[in-house]
Amino acid sequence: MGIAIDTEGAVQVIAIDRPQARNAVDPETARALFQAFLDFDADDTLSVAILTGTGGAFCAGFDLKSAGSGAADAWIAEVDIPVGWCDPGGDPIPGPMGPSRLMLQKPVIAAVEGHAVAGGMELAAWCDLRVMAETATTGIFCRRWGVPLIDGGTVRLPRLLGQGRANDLILTGRPVGAAEAQAMGFASRVVPEGLALAEAKALAQDLARFPQGCLLADHLSARIPPADLAAGLRREWVSSAIFSAEGRAGAARFAAGKGRGGDFSAL
Repeated sequence: MGIAIDTEGAVQVIAIDRPQARNAVDPETARALFQAFLDFDADDTLSVAILTGTGGAFCAGFDLKSAGSGAADAWIAEVDIPVGWCDPGGDPIPGPMGPSRLMLQKPVIAAVEGHAVAGGMELAAWCDLRVMAETATTGIFCRRWGVPLIDGGTVRLPRLLGQGRANDLILTGRPVGAAEAQAMGFASRVVPEGLALAEAKALAQDLARFPQGCLLADHLSARIPPADLAAGLRREWVSSAIFSAEGRAGAARFAAGKGRGGDFSAL
């Protein structure tokens, strides 16, 4: 189903497990991620989740092979935002990448090795804290393919980074290393290569030891109000129509081999 789940005490690790695709998320994986985080939030024995990827990559975004071929069309129609939706906490609905429209009660930490790009950056931004390996890279790489941000990137990145820095990343699609990501406020911690998950686990255990009622109350109060988040996501979702005009052709170019390994010189 594209994910792997491991539980250690009050901490649950949910890993995207498609290393052959650098953990790009296809519809099946998106469904599994959405359900896994709903289950985590409902489990009273769990306090903190970690989102990561297997095989040395966090997530390369939505699976453009699936998008370019039309195989994901039914999923994109399924995740259309209902008219009047206004409560990401009490009325959970999936996003294209899976959990990106959820507002959980409990904290989630991203453990980032390798690439967290396009929708993968949106998933990392959805998390409450981000631990990045010093060799990790993030960025809005989907800019090159005409694929819009529809998993909360335009809502969360300005809040995390400030409008100017968010504009820089969203408009240029340039790659950002871990040191710069920390300087701009995206990465919470930077660690040596291969240690992101271990550091995230240690951080999660620290959070799990605090009195949880107080921690969760402050966590909720510090976040975007649910109605404002829903309004932002509804506004962003309007951009999904652009995929048919520009993104499908771009996704097909990627599926044909363009831009592999981060080389965009021949686009």
